[in-house]
Formats: sequence, C-alpha cells, structure tokens
Amino acid sequence: MTSALETLVAAREHELVAFRRRLHSHPELSYAEHATTEAIADRLQVAGLRPQLLGLGTGLVCDVVGNAPGPIIALRADIDALAMSDGTTTEYRSRVDGVAHACGHDAHTAVVLGAGLALRALTEVEAVPGTIRLIFEPGEESVPGGAVAIIDEGWLAGVSAVLALHCDPKIDVGEVGLRAGALTAASDTATITLRGPGGHTARPHLTVDLVSVMADVVRRFPDQVSQRLGSDDDVVTVFGAIHAGDAPNVIPAQGTLRFSLRCADRGAWARAEGVARESLAAIVAETGAHAEMDYHPGTPPVVNDSWALDLLERGAREVVGARGVVETPRSMGADTFAWYGEVVPAAYARLGTHSGDGPRLDLHASSFDIDERAIGIGARVLAEAALVGLRDATT
Repeated sequence: MTSALETLVAAREHELVAFRRRLHSHPELSYAEHATTEAIADRLQVAGLRPQLLGLGTGLVCDVVGNAPGPIIALRADIDALAMSDGTTTEYRSRVDGVAHACGHDAHTAVVLGAGLALRALTEVEAVPGTIRLIFEPGEESVPGGAVAIIDEGWLAGVSAVLALHCDPKIDVGEVGLRAGALTAASDTATITLRGPGGHTARPHLTVDLVSVMADVVRRFPDQVSQRLGSDDDVVTVFGAIHAGDAPNVIPAQGTLRFSLRCADRGAWARAEGVARESLAAIVAETGAHAEMDYHPGTPPVVNDSWALDLLERGAREVVGARGVVETPRSMGADTFAWYGEVVPAAYARLGTHSGDGPRLDLHASSFDIDERAIGIGARVLAEAALVGLRDATT
C-alpha cells in the first residue's frame, strides 16, 4: 500500500526484536504486568503519544491520531505470560522462575507497538484519516480476561473494527493464516466433587466405591456432553486433574475431578453448563454418590467478522503476497479476543513464526520460541490492515 510504511517498519525491526527479548526475559503473570506496562508506555511517550493506563492498574490504551477526520481502527496485543518454566537456552530466556512467555504475547506486544510507532511516523509524511487505537490487554490467560475491563471502560466506543495477530508455530515465517467464521472455541472449566460414606477396600459392596464412580465419570462424561451439545468435532471435554484418597486399603469419602469443556459453536456454549450438570447427574444417579459441580464459564469463541477479516487479508497480501496467505484450521483453544467480537466487528489471523527448521512446537510448550523475522512482518500486516480500514470507511 505504501512504500513509506514499509520503510518505517523496517527501520524499527531491530528495536522491536530487542523490545520483545526484554519482555521475554522479564515475563509477568496476569494483572501483574507492571514492568511490561511501564515499558510500553515509556516507548509510546518517547514517540510523542499519550498512553492511558487501564483502571486495572496494568495494561493500557493509546491513540495514534491521524491528520484528517475518520474512523477508529483498533489493534490489540495481549501482554501477560504463563505460569510455567522456560525451557529454552537462549540468552533472553526467562529470568523469572516459573513464569514464561510460551504463547508469544511478548511478540504480539512488539508487533502492535511496532505498528503503532510506524503509523505515528507515517502521519508526518502522508494523509492518515482517522485514529488507530493500540490496545495492550492484560490478563488474557485469566478468566474472563482483561478484554472485559477494556470494553467496560468504554474503549470500544466508536471503534469500527478490532484487529489482531496470534503467533502460530505451525506456520512458517512469511505466511499469515486466515479463516472465515469461527476461529477458536469457547472454553469453560469446572470442578466436580464426589462424596460417599467411605470404607474398607475389603468390603466395597457395603459402601460407595468412590474411585470406581470417578472412573465411570471420566469415561462416560465427555461422550454424554458431546451427544447433548453436538458432534465430537464441535465439543471437546477433557479431565486434567483427578484426586481421591491417600491409602491403598481405604475407600475415600471424597474425590475431585477438574475438566475443561470447549465448544466451537456460540449456541452450544450458552447451553454448556446446563448440559454438563445434566450429564453428571445421569451418570451418578444410581451409584449412591453425591455430586456437586463448581462451573466457571470462560470466553466465547472467536468468530471472525467478514469485513474485519478482509482488512487483515488485504494487509497480509500487501506484505507477504498472495502465496503467503494460507488457510488456517479452526482451533479448540480459546482467546479473550472473542469478547471484542461481541461488541464490534473483529478478526484475528495467525502469524507464522516457524523458521522452517526443527520441530513445529505447539503453543505453551516449555521450549516455545519464534523466528523473530515474524515481528516486522506482523507489525506491517497490522499497520497495512489498519490503513485499509481507515481509508475504506472514509471513501
């Protein structure tokens, strides 16, 4: 679209890589991203911008105001890290025990920062109608996530579209993955508590064999939920933690099971909690066990708006060419970006981060890292897409 923008992003690539490595070395958990927020704000202020801290105390929003009237296009990055160890051996590996940027949020932050800085510089040499709003969202790895606070504070008022990129280590650097419609799933979590009289393992017939009941729940519950909500392709229920008892000769009186329930369909998500409770009740009805469920709804699915997705596609084609734009499969993962799509047109794409060599590690892997060439590519894709949106809405 503009050779000036390409030049402006390229001139900042070295700085953006260094900024990403700084965040990678000093990761912060959800709603504790104080140093991260300060680093972003400081750099934006140096550029003459006026970032505004969120009421949460971390995360910020910053407007890059163009030089002509026009709409608002928002670019979103998430800034928090995961509670896990960094298994890499790079010089910029995490220096915080048990905390790591293993999902690429450090790269997302550098990408949106880079797009914002380049667009700010562009306003001095070209006509840029409207405003680009930079959103640096805290707490994406938490439920319901910092996106809810951003919406509640009114930062989407007047916004025409929200755009974002997410690192994808399955896609090669230089490629951008797009998908129309549902891109991710809704994700809920819950804890089941089962209780019985307890007893001696020599006489299981005289009590409730609670561990057997738990095993039955683990085996049957996912299928029960899928049958009531949809196909196995649309619903994934997995138990991630199970605990009962401490001795081999004691039938425990209590056990707990924790699971996640993921739905690709928005309507199924609305029914998920009720269906989960019905399924559990049906399984334990004649066992003699007492069952309780503590259910926590998470986030809805990310469903890409067609116009917002078109902006990303046009921006991506400008940067990586038609061959670099690939179709990406739907993921059963979840992202708080979905909340933006409940309010305004929103879309996000997958940013290829694989170098082309070595294994294609998944997100949240302890040795997750990226080919840092993706940062400049991502910054330009978002900047180009934002300009397309601004100019579309003013013509």
